[in-house]
Amino acid sequence: VVENEIQARIDNIFSNLERLEILSSKEPPNKRQNAKLRVDQLKYDVQHLQTALRNFQHRRYVREQQERQREELLARTFTTNDSATTIPIDETLQFNESLQNAHRGMDDLIGSGTNILQGLRDQRVTLKGTHKKILDVANMLGLSNTVMRLIEKRAFQDKYFMIGGMILTCVIMFLVVQYLT
Repeated sequence: VVENEIQARIDNIFSNLERLEILSSKEPPNKRQNAKLRVDQLKYDVQHLQTALRNFQHRRYVREQQERQREELLARTFTTNDSATTIPIDETLQFNESLQNAHRGMDDLIGSGTNILQGLRDQRVTLKGTHKKILDVANMLGLSNTVMRLIEKRAFQDKYFMIGGMILTCVIMFLVVQYLT
């Protein structure tokens, strides 16, 4: 009852503070700042009172709950255990087996992932070797093309030298035959 009366008075104070705030805004400009400051201070004080009331109500509620629990404990009659005291070990055993199966499954999954990763590494090494061989063959083909061009050029030049040499030999033979006969 006292708490409700205090709460009603605090609510009344809040409504009066609202009216005071409206009235303080109607004060002359030189007094308005001071009036607003006082109204704000009063609001702050009332809020502290409201918080103190709530803290008191909370402590009272906790104390009543503790007393109620204490009374329930003191009023309870304790009996001996039933003859059927069993431990649900089957459920625990099944749970443990499920965990072990999951653990094994994760190990298998990690193992297969490791094998796949190792296979990819091996393929990378193989592909690097193949790439190197392809580059070597390409370089050899490039070299072979250059050598073939040089050989063709040389063969073409040799053909002219041979024709030139044959013509020169024929001319010399003709001249020798002409001068000697």
